[in-house]
Amino acid sequence: MADLNQIRVHTFVERQLDILAGEIEKKLDADVMAIVGPIYPPLDDAVRQAIESRKQQQTVTQAPQRKKLAIVLETNGGIIEVVERIVTAIRHHYDEVTVIVPDQAMSAGTVLALSGDRIMMNYFSCLGPIDPQLLRDKKFIPALSYLVQFERLKERSVSGELTTAEMVLLQQLDLAELHSFEQARELSNSLLKEWLAKYKFKNWITTETKKTSVTPEMREQRALEVAESLMDHERWHSHGRPITMEILRRDLNLKIEDFGENTELSKNILDYHRFLADYMGKINIDIVVHTDGVCVK
Repeated sequence: MADLNQIRVHTFVERQLDILAGEIEKKLDADVMAIVGPIYPPLDDAVRQAIESRKQQQTVTQAPQRKKLAIVLETNGGIIEVVERIVTAIRHHYDEVTVIVPDQAMSAGTVLALSGDRIMMNYFSCLGPIDPQLLRDKKFIPALSYLVQFERLKERSVSGELTTAEMVLLQQLDLAELHSFEQARELSNSLLKEWLAKYKFKNWITTETKKTSVTPEMREQRALEVAESLMDHERWHSHGRPITMEILRRDLNLKIEDFGENTELSKNILDYHRFLADYMGKINIDIVVHTDGVCVK
């Protein structure tokens, strides 16, 4: 009986999530999907399952199938290859994507956020420096942090300043592993360059000052500048440094929409986000993908 009651509670809660997400859908005229949790397998498959299940439901009920999706995203980051698979699944079904960050989308989550056509945040929301992580011995290793330290040790070695302890540390570094770190960095860079140019900057038609036509090469160059800025450890100093909407607008010149300016929409987003977080806490799970009628966890 306890198990049956638990199932009934979950069903009731998930129906409330559907109602809360539905309010956001009405205001944005888009399907809504929450992606919450660290970005590692099987999150990518959970996203695919949720989208396909919803599309099947819409087909059966003959409900209109929107081509716009709004993602409510909450994550500390994770594996860049998983981000790529998530975006592949999303873009197979949707033409326009808005990413809403009620709290934080860090590291690989920042890459996912920047794959959208639009980004919505408020004054408290944040993205983070991009430092793709690799799974080694059941632990996540920040790739760029290792590469930065490796370059520092190499420079000290060339200048003859390397201590004995640093020499031992340098000898212990695995060259094959360092190569995988470099590949993770390059993948992050190439994905951001592609996605920003294709989606976020697609409506950048003319330059603001001279009003000259913007070429595809200019969009790619602008995307590369943003990617390099977000991967610059000397600039941000910390893997967990919060990069707020104000900083993104002012220092990176990115267009970020403030959902806090719309009182009703802001309440809908924050209510949905808090209700989902409370639900996850009560049933002790760290990954959820929710969309209308579907909750993969």
